[in-house]
Amino acid sequence: MGSDSETEKSAQKEREKKKLLALAPIAKPLAGKKLCKRTLKLVRRAAEHKCLKRGVKEVVKSIRRGNKGLCVIAGNISPIDVITHVPILCEEANIPYIYVPSKEDLANAGATKRPTCCVLVLTKPAKGELGQEEQEKLKGEYDQVSSDISELANSMF
Repeated sequence: MGSDSETEKSAQKEREKKKLLALAPIAKPLAGKKLCKRTLKLVRRAAEHKCLKRGVKEVVKSIRRGNKGLCVIAGNISPIDVITHVPILCEEANIPYIYVPSKEDLANAGATKRPTCCVLVLTKPAKGELGQEEQEKLKGEYDQVSSDISELANSMF
């Protein structure tokens, strides 16, 4: 019985190594394990409340229209040219952004089956309104992740 859990753990470590090997060289700032988990949880909650833009085209369109939020970019995109302009747009619009190791994990958190390059977590839903309590919960989580990302970015540069 003990060997089964050990083989499972070694398989998990092997998958983690493969994810890190597939990372693009420009994937900085890259979220650590804890921040990655918290960020994906925020993406999941935003997807439930329809406060999420998925894919490069939608994200770029939202940023150019002046929508504010948090941009989460997958680090294992190939070819990398697909998303190289997104961090620049985010910096110009003063939007915090973070890379996560896997596009598959990002898609699962964003409630889609298809792997996703990037998502933009909005503070308010695109259509309709949220309840006051849900809005405050989402905003609190958003602020916490956003401040962690700012700390990480400041320590890098």
